[in-house]
Amino acid sequence: MGLTSQNLVLFLVCVAVAICALVLWLWPRVARKGVLAVASRLSLLLLSQVGILALLLVVANNEFGFYSTWNELLGRNSSHQELQRTEGGKRAPALVVKGQESVGLGPKEKAGRVDRIQIHGPVTGFSMDGYAYLPPQYFQKGHEKDRFPVIVAVTGQPGLSKNLITQIKVPQAASTAIVKKQMRPTIVLMVRPSVVANRDTNCTDVPGGPQALAFFNQDLPIAVNDVYRADNSKGAWGAVGNSTGGYCALKMAMTNPARYGAAAGLSADFFARQDRDTGDLYAGNKQIKNESDLVWRLAHMPPPPVSLLVGISKKGEEKYYKQAMHFTQKAKAPTKVDTLLRDEGGHNFQTWREEYPEVLRWLDKELAAGH
Repeated sequence: MGLTSQNLVLFLVCVAVAICALVLWLWPRVARKGVLAVASRLSLLLLSQVGILALLLVVANNEFGFYSTWNELLGRNSSHQELQRTEGGKRAPALVVKGQESVGLGPKEKAGRVDRIQIHGPVTGFSMDGYAYLPPQYFQKGHEKDRFPVIVAVTGQPGLSKNLITQIKVPQAASTAIVKKQMRPTIVLMVRPSVVANRDTNCTDVPGGPQALAFFNQDLPIAVNDVYRADNSKGAWGAVGNSTGGYCALKMAMTNPARYGAAAGLSADFFARQDRDTGDLYAGNKQIKNESDLVWRLAHMPPPPVSLLVGISKKGEEKYYKQAMHFTQKAKAPTKVDTLLRDEGGHNFQTWREEYPEVLRWLDKELAAGH
């Protein structure tokens, strides 16, 4: 059973109930005096605590996405890389569709479809699982040759790309907006921010280490275009993310405006934090550290021709609010920065779930305006 599977949750529920029943049945039998009886009661209490705690920890992990596999939980590298040689000078596709994910949208010709995908980066060599929402027009007659804009949605760290489906409801929001003609038919790619297991790479090209930014700026477009009919005109792609994913989205547009014409960061950081989960991201290189600071980029580098959006709550996210306001104040043409301000909110799925529908419509408008 997978660490995040519902079967594991159901199994632990049954185990917890069985343990509680066992404790109730045995307790009268050990309710006596003596060292052995006391030890037996302590053992029963410990057994019940372990059963309940295991269930609570698994439920919390599924809710917040701390670990996605048993290997990650045990500190083992869960990434698999395989060098594949092909004949005739052709490489293997960088994206493989593993199947479809049921999210309750209805028929694909009317509401779209969500694919489970695996990306094999031909540039960086890194692999990542994710999801791709395809709009209903992708499957309709008369649109067989149409190419669609792409929005890359990046979840927070640590996190699972599936959180964008189960918690933030991204494909559901996109499908609703497209069906109601509030946004154009768009492919929405859903991924996590880290390209390696057990390390927060902060979408940064680490000197001598993981080239995380290259994965998003180069490998993702290659992979999508290997399988899907994507619009590759200048600035036709957008990006959006929450928390660390928001930093990644803004950084992708600011460093690759020819690909990403607009980006939105929700409760985002504006610099790559270094901690025990990231390790050394800069190898002592001050220039790389400066260029990873989005406020520094606005103040000291040529402004990129992109549209950016920062989503933040005045109450509940005071730290992020100050950073966001500082970021917007440094922007100058042709960079445009809009703000999505909430009276109150938090650094949580509920806030982001409420923000995403409006952000998707904003991205669509900005991307369309660029054409």
